[in-house]
Amino acid sequence: MRPVTCLTCAAEVLARKSSWDQTTVQWSAEAVERCVERKQQLPPNERPNRNAFLGCHALKDSVRAAAVRGALEIQDEDPLKTNPEAHQ
Repeated sequence: MRPVTCLTCAAEVLARKSSWDQTTVQWSAEAVERCVERKQQLPPNERPNRNAFLGCHALKDSVRAAAVRGALEIQDEDPLKTNPEAHQ
């Protein structure tokens, strides 16, 4: 796992990318306090684990950016998926 800093709130987490589609994130107490999205109140819903934090979009983008620039190694050797329709 490698440290990755959120480009929005500067929360630093430990992250690992097994593939482009799978990411593991380990939050420290300080990162939890810094994260803007974690502080926002979620609307009530009927899910059994309704208090679970589903993830921070800004951090997800920051982890992906770290992987793209090579600062976070991807364990799977498959290349970054692209949208072939976007290149027409």
